[in-house]
Amino acid sequence: MTPRENGTVSIQVADLRKNYGAVQAVRGISFDVRQGEIFGLIGPDGAGKTSTFQVLAGVMEATSGTTTIFGKAAREARQQTGYLTQTFSLYPDLTVAENIRYVGNLRLIPNDEIESRGNKYLSMFDMDRFTERLAGRLSGGMKQKLALACALVAQPQVLLLDEPTTGVDPVSRREFWDTLAHLAIDGLTILVATPYLDEAERCHRVAQMHEGTIHQIGTPAELRASLGAKRLEVHTASLGDAEDALMGHHAGILDVQRFGDRLDVMVPEPVVGQREVERLLGVANIAIESIQVEEPALENTFVATLRAIGREVKSPKYPGQHPHRDLMGEIAIGATNLTRHFGNFTAVRDVSVDVKYGEIYGLLGANGAGKTTTIKMLCGLIEPSTGRMELAGESGSLRSRTVRQKLGYMSQKFSLYDDLTVGENLNFFGGVYGLSPEEIETKKHWVLEFAGLEGKEDALTVSLPGGWKQRVAFGASIMHEPSVLFLDEPTSGVDPLARRAFWRMINQLADMGTAILVTTHYLEEAEQCNRLGFMVAGSIVAEGTPRGVKAAQKGHLIETLSTEPQRAADLLRTDGERWRISLFGDRIHNVTDGDAESSMRETRAKLAAAGIDVLEAREIPWSLEDVFIAVVENAKREERLAA
Repeated sequence: MTPRENGTVSIQVADLRKNYGAVQAVRGISFDVRQGEIFGLIGPDGAGKTSTFQVLAGVMEATSGTTTIFGKAAREARQQTGYLTQTFSLYPDLTVAENIRYVGNLRLIPNDEIESRGNKYLSMFDMDRFTERLAGRLSGGMKQKLALACALVAQPQVLLLDEPTTGVDPVSRREFWDTLAHLAIDGLTILVATPYLDEAERCHRVAQMHEGTIHQIGTPAELRASLGAKRLEVHTASLGDAEDALMGHHAGILDVQRFGDRLDVMVPEPVVGQREVERLLGVANIAIESIQVEEPALENTFVATLRAIGREVKSPKYPGQHPHRDLMGEIAIGATNLTRHFGNFTAVRDVSVDVKYGEIYGLLGANGAGKTTTIKMLCGLIEPSTGRMELAGESGSLRSRTVRQKLGYMSQKFSLYDDLTVGENLNFFGGVYGLSPEEIETKKHWVLEFAGLEGKEDALTVSLPGGWKQRVAFGASIMHEPSVLFLDEPTSGVDPLARRAFWRMINQLADMGTAILVTTHYLEEAEQCNRLGFMVAGSIVAEGTPRGVKAAQKGHLIETLSTEPQRAADLLRTDGERWRISLFGDRIHNVTDGDAESSMRETRAKLAAAGIDVLEAREIPWSLEDVFIAVVENAKREERLAA
């Protein structure tokens, strides 16, 4: 029996309240977390998650209520608690080993124990080869692993993780969560906040939080079932028109969300809902390619809960005055055999890509795959070593003023000036792009409404939470209505509701004729793109629509529910390639190249021999994350074979 199944309560929160002056950040929340449980807090920016973490970590006093860790007040239990903040406290000028040693000394741990524990966790995270590397030179995923090792060196009984994987690529995220699952099975209690609802699926239980209040607690399966609805995947060539036809208050339709090659339509009853979709699209003279019935995602539940309490996505119509519809279908970004060398290192090799006006193209890849270097070449910031480029109708100088005025660019790092107010930033960018004072005012009003910052244009930008900064930075990048837009991880760390607003705006721009190239580590978000390119080691190894790349997978995806999920996953990993097995809460995903039925029989037999019962096994549709992992790992295998 696992510690979680024993039912020991390690974290107890009762009527917790936290005020900052007149602002009520946390408004009387209560929940318990059992030993060995991974418990997720999910909610939009400003929900009160970070304040809750700071009280539990003992770094901030509650206004009222109680918080206990294994029966002790949170402040008295700090020696038992590990805490990873949103901004990690690593020292970039210290090596990996020095960072661990520094944290261990702060916790008054004997030097020999610091070394043995540090080596244990670095080995567990496959980082024992990098002890002498400076922390500032690690990739995003490796920094997260080092921060986790630093938190674990004191051997805490409770681990608090505040959005630990923001900006981390899907491969590293999966490794990170597999590590958390092993730590939990050993008895570590983990409380995690995440804006990524596919990650929340990996928690044993989750709590939905909004404006300082918890609205739902349960397992991911319980929350999805509470929605009482099904999801229709509607495929049509006229996505924008179909979305407009289905939006509004129609009987039998709860929600409509647009993706890159489909609409997701939430309906309480699939047969009635499908008839209503067919009727409405028939009235609008829109042809339907296919309709499939699927289970709802956790994000559908999250959005429905917030709508039930009156929270809605803000998507004000963009005040565009200079559409580019006359360019639709022409090549906006064209690259042939782009290669870029940095000394002896080849960052990008033989990349060919084309993006048309009115198209959203997603460039996906793990950290270090070459995405940012590719974007810098595509938008003319750096010259390719070899290859040809075409950008916004120019094939000669991509640095000309004419080309610059046609481009918009939002980088991973916020392109705003922290010491200016929000209004001053928007005035500055509007002036740089040569907008008239009248147009600046119109666009500024739109950005403030889009960002939910009406009346706050005099707020210093540095004071804004990350999600709000992202929205302002996005608005600033499109004030001049570029015909070509580059978005490098635009919604990193943004909550699901705000992410919807981003993508409605991105789709509006595409419908106006803007060519958009976007990178993201959030694979559910990549579904919003019309076409995708997967990069591995500087090369594009797969390309197509979201539906197309899923259909191109040769294997099958099997989901298994068993009596001992962690032990079952570890056992299944002993044969073949480890990446094929991943744990999602209590469910195992297994990528198999063989026949699905045979694979399920073999899995049942192998687990039964180890005394593990299979409660359910079924083939499920490929998720884009599973596709990504399979494409990356197969490309690596082929490269090794070629070598």
